Amino acid sequence: MEKKICELFAGVGGFRCGFDRLGSGWDTVWFSQWEPGAKKQWAYACYARHFGTCGDLNGEVHNGEDISTVDKRTIPDHTLLVGGFPCQDYSVAHTLASSHGIEGKKGVLWWQIRDVLIAKRPPFCVFENVDRLLRSPAKQRGRDFGIILACLAERGYSVEWRVVNAAEYGAAQRRRRVFIFAYRDDTAYGRAMAQASPDKILTSEGLMARAFPVAALEQIREGAVGADIVAVSEGFAFDFENAGFMRQGRICTAKATALEEPPVPLARILQRDVEEKFYIPQEKLEKWEYLKGAKKIPRTAANGHEYMFSEGPVAFPDPWDRPARTMLTSESTLNRSTHVVLDPGTGRLRLLTPVEAERLQGFDDHWTAGMPDRMRYFCMGNALVVDMVTRMGRVLDQILVEEP
Repeated sequence: MEKKICELFAGVGGFRCGFDRLGSGWDTVWFSQWEPGAKKQWAYACYARHFGTCGDLNGEVHNGEDISTVDKRTIPDHTLLVGGFPCQDYSVAHTLASSHGIEGKKGVLWWQIRDVLIAKRPPFCVFENVDRLLRSPAKQRGRDFGIILACLAERGYSVEWRVVNAAEYGAAQRRRRVFIFAYRDDTAYGRAMAQASPDKILTSEGLMARAFPVAALEQIREGAVGADIVAVSEGFAFDFENAGFMRQGRICTAKATALEEPPVPLARILQRDVEEKFYIPQEKLEKWEYLKGAKKIPRTAANGHEYMFSEGPVAFPDPWDRPARTMLTSESTLNRSTHVVLDPGTGRLRLLTPVEAERLQGFDDHWTAGMPDRMRYFCMGNALVVDMVTRMGRVLDQILVEEP
């Protein structure tokens, strides 16, 4: 198979960077990046600055436009479809025109992925999402992920998934994300996995197990998801664990314990001689201490019910000797989740720099240079850890050797 990639919801290029670092011949033939409601498309500009644009089969460039307006048939053929799509409400209903059609909520981007699968039928897919996808929504736990599995099963794909804490596999950030590997049942890999036992897929033979080794696996639970996507939307619920696979609607899932690699401390990514603007001024120190500290605050709900809001303390400053906490899009703003470190050179409290934020996600230094600092943090908070993509790509290289 040719190593051709289509990258949706590309951000600043995390998936592309991860595969490019393999140096094994992967070629991104098309990508899409568009931030709804944004006056300036900073992420798209960053991606295009590093990689240029990609024309479609008509020779037209639509990479920086709303993906819902793109004719999916014009996307070049590809072996691998990748994308970090947002966690949304995936509930669906029958269309009015036909009982065979389905209609998802407007703006839900999973349906754009499904349209690409229908139009192009790539042999392999790798998707990334927040780990709460497996248990949302709260009132119908597991429904949203069940809809995704049903969509993939309907198109002839099997699926492996794994919730990965990047810090357990050599990154300097405790970032938990679910990675989803889908493959067509008619691939050589699909046929091989059809013969493998569930425990072998989850511990040694599956792509996820090979990319992210397992130290222990609890008892496997089974379930099923139907091919009727509307029925799944209306009635499916299931407790998905952090590892599992689905083939032809059969679900096997279990709690996996990572075979951890030596942790990378936050200290390893810190810069020296940073600009003064990143230091916390004395007059704001009290506010930071309050935000990071433990609290018990009496509050009143909209219905008049009085209750006590409480939260525990956050380390202040963040320790050097452990991986960092998860970085959010609000990084560097005055809030509880922002990292504050004791500068190794001056001994003063400061924020992480944009370059340090890039290092936490595994990007090259100054990858997002050229945009305002607030957008550099925002783009990194939205990004994935590049090294985790490279780990999966290394196994996918091995899988493609066996494909005709």
